[in-house]
Amino acid sequence: MASKVKDTPVLRGKDAERFNKKMRESEQKIISKQEYNRMMAVFKSVRIVEN
Repeated sequence: MASKVKDTPVLRGKDAERFNKKMRESEQKIISKQEYNRMMAVFKSVRIVEN
């Protein structure tokens, strides 16, 4: 039988600041068209198709 999933803790203080900083940095990251196409190919190859 599976274990019960615990609630995700709320980030506070320096952990929250660090998380927000990383999120802002990743939103501004620009990737090449080649890298985007490579990632999409991987995504499509592992995506579960619904019937």
